[in-house]
Amino acid sequence: MGLLVQKFGGTSVADATAMRLCARRVLEARAAHDGVVVVVSAMGRTTDSLVALARAAHPDPPRRDLDLLLATGEQASAALMSMTLQALGAPAIALTGAQVGLSTDDLHTRARIGSIDTARLRAALDAGRVVVVAGFQGVSPGGDITTLGRGGSDLTAAALAAALGADACEIYTDVAGVYTADARLVPDARLLERVSYDQMLELASVGARVLHPRAVVCAKAHSVELRVAHAHADGPGTLITHESQDMEQIVVSGCALKAPIARVTLAGAPNQPGSAAALFDRLARAGVFVDDIVQTEAGATTTIAVTIESADAADARRAADAAVRDLGAGAVSLETGLASVSVVGLGMRSHTGVAATLFRALADAGVSVRNVTTSEIRITCIVGADDGERALRAAHDAFGLARRPAEPAAV
Repeated sequence: MGLLVQKFGGTSVADATAMRLCARRVLEARAAHDGVVVVVSAMGRTTDSLVALARAAHPDPPRRDLDLLLATGEQASAALMSMTLQALGAPAIALTGAQVGLSTDDLHTRARIGSIDTARLRAALDAGRVVVVAGFQGVSPGGDITTLGRGGSDLTAAALAAALGADACEIYTDVAGVYTADARLVPDARLLERVSYDQMLELASVGARVLHPRAVVCAKAHSVELRVAHAHADGPGTLITHESQDMEQIVVSGCALKAPIARVTLAGAPNQPGSAAALFDRLARAGVFVDDIVQTEAGATTTIAVTIESADAADARRAADAAVRDLGAGAVSLETGLASVSVVGLGMRSHTGVAATLFRALADAGVSVRNVTTSEIRITCIVGADDGERALRAAHDAFGLARRPAEPAAV
């Protein structure tokens, strides 16, 4: 067979024993493929520990230095995985993002991939080596280390698979695949056999933590099929692939919870062309990713509310305050302690009553909905963070997504 890219998440390589189990899976793949590239995340909670150290040193760590620090977690994993493979008899080499030619822009902590020079990768593969790549990182045009954002090792794997023309890309994690909901919160969640790129992108964007949304975008753009599976247990996992006709027969295929999130509101802005642009230009310059947008008009003024990751709340507040100064009017408020609950399904395009079913289920569960946004295949409700898990379970039950008695429980 051809080339395979495998990615192992942080919990999968959390210690020497776990790493050795993953290395044995790599050896099995090497015996069945012409070449194997392995992408690794930082071990366990290493990234969280490094962030805590950075904040102990500086209340708002400079992002260039933060990238330099955070990238060491994946580099340690790559070196240790290479050593483990060599101890098991497989020739291997560990490389950083920069060493594999992964070039990005200069937006530190959230860099975007520009290109990948695969020459060194191909040379190592041609020499019969397993190439172990430190995920989550690249190098800017100025030669600085950059990182791709939390979960960015998924993106590294998908991008390398695309650049190398790999036959497959396997994402190994601590769950058996993509479920109808987070099985840690909904014990009777069902494992999905296949999910379309669009469905997976929606689920990942609204809280499903199995895959990074940008990895799904990259995979779809380059027709790279992704298979998500458990690193330390056998099983078919979930295939992320192109949409097929039978997928639309299922009205809702999954639910997701994102918590905690925050909402920044710019009220009293002039109701004129350019007001929204002033806000979103500032958010973009601050590197803040916006989840949902609601704009309402009231005569001569307009109000714009955006939901964001809680980690971005301070940056978003500063960006909105700057927009008020640009506009010469308006007031900014920040609301924390929120969550979003979403239902996703291709069948929403052709079936009615999905919203009615969802809102009735939330009402019966005593959950107040603070805001609603939709896409062609998604409905998202903003609720209080304390109501998030209850709302997720209510939505999951309402659409009959629980596993059947004959199906195995979540691994």
